[in-house]
Amino acid sequence: MRFIDEAEIYVEGGKGGNGCTSFLREKFRPMGGPDGGDGGDGGTIILEADDGLATLQDIKLRREFRAEAGVHGKSKNQHGRCGSDTTLRVPVGTVIWDRDTGEQVADLTHTGDTLCIAHGGRGGKGNARFMTRTNRGPTEHEEGLPGESRHIKLELKLLADVGLIGLPNAGKSTLLSAISSARPKIADYPFTTLQPMLGIVVGPHYKSFTVADIPGLIEGAHQGHGLGIQFLRHIERTRVLVHLLSLLDDGGLPYSPEALMAHYTTIRSELAAFDGELDSKPELIAFTKIDSLPDTFDVAALRQTFAHAKKLYFISAPLNQGVPELLEDLGKRVWGIAI
Repeated sequence: MRFIDEAEIYVEGGKGGNGCTSFLREKFRPMGGPDGGDGGDGGTIILEADDGLATLQDIKLRREFRAEAGVHGKSKNQHGRCGSDTTLRVPVGTVIWDRDTGEQVADLTHTGDTLCIAHGGRGGKGNARFMTRTNRGPTEHEEGLPGESRHIKLELKLLADVGLIGLPNAGKSTLLSAISSARPKIADYPFTTLQPMLGIVVGPHYKSFTVADIPGLIEGAHQGHGLGIQFLRHIERTRVLVHLLSLLDDGGLPYSPEALMAHYTTIRSELAAFDGELDSKPELIAFTKIDSLPDTFDVAALRQTFAHAKKLYFISAPLNQGVPELLEDLGKRVWGIAI
């Protein structure tokens, strides 16, 4: 199933059923009076958050949803049945926008959250409802009202405790596969990961937490370069960021401390340009591929360059080198424990 995190759809509540104009006609009751029943109300379109879903694919493929109309009233004061409601299940973390006004309608962040997005129309009254002392034989009835209709935009934002960020090929997918049962595609070329991946990490001293691998962050990501504009919003809900920086270039040569700082600044600038609040999220800085680093690399100079960071982590995910310490501190950060 494809990962689809945006969808624009049309929703329409069911039309109310028409009221009926009828007069009772039975033997020995020539003046039986009006007996037209009411029409049933139209069905409502309901959105419901379901933690068993991870994509908006099914909704996007259909695009239009209409609830069932109410049944017309009948003679002998028979009221029409109300139309059935239509429930659309969406992933937890789905934000609903009114496409025409641009206003946010709701944010479904918990399993079972519901929203009536398009109410059904009211059923019309039958002529029996219009009988008065002075009008014993009313011939009027009401038509059912149309259901509410609107164009809406659905936007999925992943709910993860931790977001893995960094330039392409920084080792995000490798780390995710090492610390969880997630199995993202791993290769030695940029943009291997084409969609966010979620994994669940279980630690010995703290509760489990979810980690998301956010792909496609490069310079200009907030303007649509690379894949970042599609996935930057998935970082908004995370509690903690882990900024991964590869110590080696594609040729296996170590980067200078200045080059690594430039990589770091690039990503931080993109976060701030997309949403100023992202720049203030708690962050751990981890340098990857430590197992292939030559002995001549000046770690002290690197620490001096990143002196603003309280602590730096040096890891090799395939060898589990430095990973336990990173996870220990990460778990503490997620649950608000000081490192």
